[in-house]
Amino acid sequence: MNLFFRKYGSGPAFVILHGLYGSSDNWVGIANSLKDNFEVFIPDLRNHGQSPKSDLMNYTELRNDVVDFFAQNNIEKAIVLGHSMGGRIAIDFALNYPEKISHLVVADISPRPYSESRNYKLIFKHHRFILQQLLSVNLPDFNERKQISDLLQKKLYDERLVNFLLKNLKRDKESGFYWAINLDVINNELENILKGASGTELANFLNTSGFPVLFLKGSLSSYLTSDDYVFIRKLFPFAEIEEIEDAGHWLHAEQPEIFVNKVREFVFS
Repeated sequence: MNLFFRKYGSGPAFVILHGLYGSSDNWVGIANSLKDNFEVFIPDLRNHGQSPKSDLMNYTELRNDVVDFFAQNNIEKAIVLGHSMGGRIAIDFALNYPEKISHLVVADISPRPYSESRNYKLIFKHHRFILQQLLSVNLPDFNERKQISDLLQKKLYDERLVNFLLKNLKRDKESGFYWAINLDVINNELENILKGASGTELANFLNTSGFPVLFLKGSLSSYLTSDDYVFIRKLFPFAEIEEIEDAGHWLHAEQPEIFVNKVREFVFS
C-alpha cells in the first residue's frame, strides 16, 4: 500500500505514526519542531487521511504498511514515534524489525493487550460510542460545518475531542461533506484495533534490548497504568517511562513543548 505522507527537514530519519482518528495533519507542529535536526516523515495510516482505504484493519496489515513505507522511501533505519494506535504499530514493527529502529518512542499506549486490561471495557465502550455518533450524522443534511460541530458537541460533550474528530471532515464542491476516515471499517474492526498483539505473541519478544525505548504517559490519561509499567519492563527491561504533567491521552497536542523536549532529550542522551 502506498501511504500518503508529509516530509519535513533533513538529517536522520524520524517516522511518526499517528493514532486512531488521526492523520499526518495532527503532527505538523511537532514535525516543524524537529525538522532542524531530522528528516521527519508523517504517513497517513490506512483508512485515515489521504491514504488508501481497505477492508482490512489489523496490526499485521498496519505493520506491513510501515515495512513498505520504509522500503518505498529508502529508509534503512529510523527513530520511530507512535501515539496510541500508532504506538501499538510502532511496537509491533520494532519487535519484528529491530534492525530498522534507531530509537523507539511510544506515546500514551501500552504494549499489553487491552483485552487483558481492567480498563478495556471502559475504553472499548468509549470508542464505540464515538464511532456510533460519527456514523449517525447524515452528512447530506448539512450545509455548514458549524452545524455538524454543534450536533457533535451535543452528542459527545467534549469540545476538544469534537474539534479533533472534525479534522476528518472534508468537503467536495459537488458531493458535499464526507469523512476522510473510513468509519465503517474502523467500527467493524474496533475490537482488533484495541486489543493489539496477544500476550502469547508478545511473549516471544521478552527482554528486548536492541534499541533505546521511551514510553511517555499523560498524567491525566488512563491508557497506561502501573500494571502496564510491569509489562513494559518485561518486554523492554531498559525502557524509560516518563509522565507529562497536565496532559491526557493527546499529550503531544496538550503539552507540545514539553513533549518535544522529552523526545529530544531521549534521542540525544
